[in-house]
Amino acid sequence: MEQTETAIVRTPLYAKHLEAGAKMVPFAGFEMPVQYTGVTDEHHLVRNACGMFDVSHMGEFFVRGAGALDLLQFITSNDVSKLVNGKVQYSCLPNGQGGIVDDLLVYRIAADHYMLVVNASNIKKDLAWINSHNRFECEVVNRSDEFALLAVQGPKAADALRSLTTIELNQLSYYTFTSGTFAGIENVIVSATGYTGAGGFELYIPAERAEEAWDAILTAGAEVGLKPAGLAARDTLRLEMGFCLYGNDINDTTSPIEAGLGWITKFTKPFIDRERLEKQKTEGVTRKLIGFEMIDRGIPRHGYSLCDTDGNDIGKVTSGTMSPTASKAIGMGYVQTAFAKPDQLIYITIRGKQLKAKVVKLPFI
Repeated sequence: MEQTETAIVRTPLYAKHLEAGAKMVPFAGFEMPVQYTGVTDEHHLVRNACGMFDVSHMGEFFVRGAGALDLLQFITSNDVSKLVNGKVQYSCLPNGQGGIVDDLLVYRIAADHYMLVVNASNIKKDLAWINSHNRFECEVVNRSDEFALLAVQGPKAADALRSLTTIELNQLSYYTFTSGTFAGIENVIVSATGYTGAGGFELYIPAERAEEAWDAILTAGAEVGLKPAGLAARDTLRLEMGFCLYGNDINDTTSPIEAGLGWITKFTKPFIDRERLEKQKTEGVTRKLIGFEMIDRGIPRHGYSLCDTDGNDIGKVTSGTMSPTASKAIGMGYVQTAFAKPDQLIYITIRGKQLKAKVVKLPFI
């Protein structure tokens, strides 16, 4: 990654984003493309055809050695022993105080070899946290700078990429991965993962070959209408699916049980915070992360107050937007458990007014 004088990091594809007319913004310490032609256009492109995101700011750690599984079992909430080679698992790192250090993906390469994919803003924090608990026979290596990561998302993603590889893309089921030659580049990791709910693939490419891969994908995908998409559309896409964003919907003060992530919290093994989280699971929590849609006209934003019918504060909005697919304003937030049932009427304080909304089941679409 290229370091600038202002300490903002650029991905290997910075020049390509400028060439494509992207609007660049600071994000998690990186200078990233927030949009190209427009958020709504890019959102619909991914939902209906295919778009390509540069997510090279994400971090990649490799854990290797006889004790690799033991370390991962201890520091993550999910049960890593359930993985087989070529499988991916969504998980989180409990922080020992009931909160979340980060959410992450765990890739099993071999019984003693794993790749962890972590959020860009948490690379240093996560590495320090993992190393502080590494009392096992394994090594943890941060290789984030070695990779560019491209997310080719949408129902036509396989069609866009098929001519560039001999990998049978349609044979990759959700949350599996393989590696092979892609666009003439060897040892590319291709996973059937993403953050959009629209299907597609994520490609881990050697950083020095990133521009080559970007150009090849744009050329090959032109037939199905593939175009670049920015982080703003990535955010509206993930929110429609009810996917949590670290720093908004989950953080060091929110537990996976409160966040509706009990499904990645497995009490079949010892792990950090197991007793605390198992108690929450058994006895219940005082607040929950909910999805809601606006009834009155208004767009909810992070930090807005959530209230009951009497105007009493019951929580905060963590994420909100106008859903391009549903054509309605949607959001997520934490509320007192009594207000978390579907169809519950709540109010959002927007510009001093109490605007009506209702709790809905996730995902939104």
